[in-house]
Amino acid sequence: MHPLLAHWRGLAAYLFATALAGLGLAALLAAEGAAPLGWALAWTGPLALVLAFTALSAYYLCRSQPFAPGRWPSAVASRAAAVLLLAGAAVALAAAWNTAGFAFGRNQGFAVLTPAGWALAFFVCLGFFLLAVLAHDVLIAVEATQAAGAREAQARLLARDMELQLLRLQIDPHFLFNSLNSISALTSLDPAAARAMTIDLAQFFRQTLALAGRERIRLEDELGLVQHYLAIEKQRLGDKLAFAVDAPAEALTALLPPLTLQPLAENALKHGLRPRDDGGLLRIEALVRDGWLHLAVRNPMPETPSLEPGLGHGLRNLRERLAAQYRGRARVHWGETAEGFAVEIALPFETTPP
Repeated sequence: MHPLLAHWRGLAAYLFATALAGLGLAALLAAEGAAPLGWALAWTGPLALVLAFTALSAYYLCRSQPFAPGRWPSAVASRAAAVLLLAGAAVALAAAWNTAGFAFGRNQGFAVLTPAGWALAFFVCLGFFLLAVLAHDVLIAVEATQAAGAREAQARLLARDMELQLLRLQIDPHFLFNSLNSISALTSLDPAAARAMTIDLAQFFRQTLALAGRERIRLEDELGLVQHYLAIEKQRLGDKLAFAVDAPAEALTALLPPLTLQPLAENALKHGLRPRDDGGLLRIEALVRDGWLHLAVRNPMPETPSLEPGLGHGLRNLRERLAAQYRGRARVHWGETAEGFAVEIALPFETTPP
């Protein structure tokens, strides 16, 4: 719907300006002797109203034919054709409505115009619709700027939310205490494993702190964070947890927002592997194809579906976060598969910061 039609004050001001234009044109015709003021107003008033609403159609033309790279010739041609067509149709409508004056006893219609007057009317309509097209192009540009600002603000908000979740994860007592308890238990049973787990825990916290303030990181860094997290969980879950990462070298340089995969690995453990008695394999896959980075996190489903809330909400937050940061170009899908459950992400393949 046209933005003007959604704001009654703007529409009222537009109609008021239309009424003034019709009145002014009628006064001009009366001054030139083309018709008495009343008859001239009976002709110009309805015409001004029809033309005013016809001019609003330029909004849809400008939206469907934007001045995008490589589309300038077609955009200019479509606008020029539309302006000429609308101006011609407006003059034809004016002539048709003028003949309606015969029904009211006016032998020559509402107003008497010479051929030069009709030509002038055509050029006036031409300029009017040209201004309408230009005004709508400016309006659409302003809308695009406002929408971009809104998306940027939403992205910052979601990024801040992710930073808060990151800080929550860093001090999560369950995760931290369970890790420390596991390290304490391993100290006497397997000192080497306790040392390895301590190093992984330190690396995990160090990397999460380093990533908090960055807009994009390399997939290699994100996978490193995930592997430290899974290594810690591996010490706790033992043989119940197996994980594999399949990422070719060309995918490792791809940029993505931090903590895109780590929360998915956490969800896979929490909702998929831990409830299973035999655990399972958590697989992370990456692939670059046709200018897109494809990511997938796959895990088996528990024998009894978990009723614990949070999985769908977290995935929807991830979808909204990526949609805001990539301006709608990112795609996130999830659902059950033949092997269990999968979350698949498609992002534009980028190796330099936007």
